[in-house]
Amino acid sequence: MRVYVANFLQIFLPLVLVLVFPRILDYCGISRMNYRPRSSLTQVLINKMNAETENGELVKPGWYQVNLQDISDEKMREKFVQLSADTATQEFARQSSEKSDWIFTQLYQNFAKIFMSIFYTQTDINGILGRGSMFVLSREQYLTLTDGLEGEKMIDLGAGDGAPTMSMFHSFTSVYATEASAPMRKILKSNGIQVLEVEHWAEQGPFDLISCLNLLDRADNPETILQAIKASLKPQGLLLIALVLPFRPYVELNVKEKNKPSQLLDIHGDTTEQQIVSAVEVLRRAGFDLVRWSRVPYLCEGDLNQPIYHLTDFILVLKHQDQ
Repeated sequence: MRVYVANFLQIFLPLVLVLVFPRILDYCGISRMNYRPRSSLTQVLINKMNAETENGELVKPGWYQVNLQDISDEKMREKFVQLSADTATQEFARQSSEKSDWIFTQLYQNFAKIFMSIFYTQTDINGILGRGSMFVLSREQYLTLTDGLEGEKMIDLGAGDGAPTMSMFHSFTSVYATEASAPMRKILKSNGIQVLEVEHWAEQGPFDLISCLNLLDRADNPETILQAIKASLKPQGLLLIALVLPFRPYVELNVKEKNKPSQLLDIHGDTTEQQIVSAVEVLRRAGFDLVRWSRVPYLCEGDLNQPIYHLTDFILVLKHQDQ
C-alpha cells in the first residue's frame, strides 16, 4: 500500500502543482524552468509548459520565409507568393494547443498507440483515435494561390482525414479523394467527400483541380502518380502540390517491410531552396509548368510533448506545359 501511495504522490502531486497551481511554485520561489521532479510524466508536462512560454507565438513568421537569392531561376523567383499565418491558421494552432492540454485524453491515446502499433500503421491509428489532424492551406490561401479556381470536379490524392481538403471543398460541385487507410476513408465519407479506389481514381476524370498534398514523398510510385495526374487533368486545370523539404522519401508500411519507394524522384540540393528548384525541374520533365509557389508550415496537432508540430512545406501550383 505504501508503494502505491508513494507512486501516486510522485506522479500526481507534482502534476497538480504544475498544471493547476503554477503560481504556488512561483510563490514558494520554485522556478518551473529549474524544477526537476522524479516523475517522468510531470517532467514532460513541465517541458511542454516551458516550451509554450519560450515560444510565445505558436506559428512563427519565419516558417513562411524563403531566401529568394538562393533561387537560381529568375522566372521562378518572380512567381513566388509571400503568405503568412492568417486567422484560420492561427485558429488551428490555438485548437491544437488546447487539445495538447487534455492530459487524460493524451495519456489514453499514447497507451492505445503502443498496443495498436502492433497491428496498424500510424495513419490508421490516427484515424481510429481521431488524432493527428493536419493543416496545409487555409481557404483564403488556396484562393490566393489559384486565383479563386472553381469548377465541376476536383480530387485530393492521399487525403488523410480530409482536413486539408476542406480549404478547396466549396469551390467544386463534386469533391473526390483517395486514401489507403480504411479508418481515414471512413472519416472522408462522413465529411461528404466521395472516396475513390487508389488504383482507379483516374477513371472519374478529367478534373479541374488535382491536389497532391504531401504525398509524393510518401508514395511508392510518385512517377506513376504524376503520369496519371497529367492524363487526368483538364487542359485548363491546375495541379496543386505540397512537398515537404528536405526531401526524405518514406513509404508507410505495416511492420518489417522496407520503407523505401520503388520509384525515387530526382530531387537534390544542399539547401531547401536548391531542392525546391530541383523539384520544379522534376515536375517540368513530367510535363508541368509552374504557375506560382510559396512556403507554408505543414502543421500537425500536438501532444503531451509539444502544443503543435510543423514541417517545412512548399506549395506549387502547376499547369499543363502546352497551356
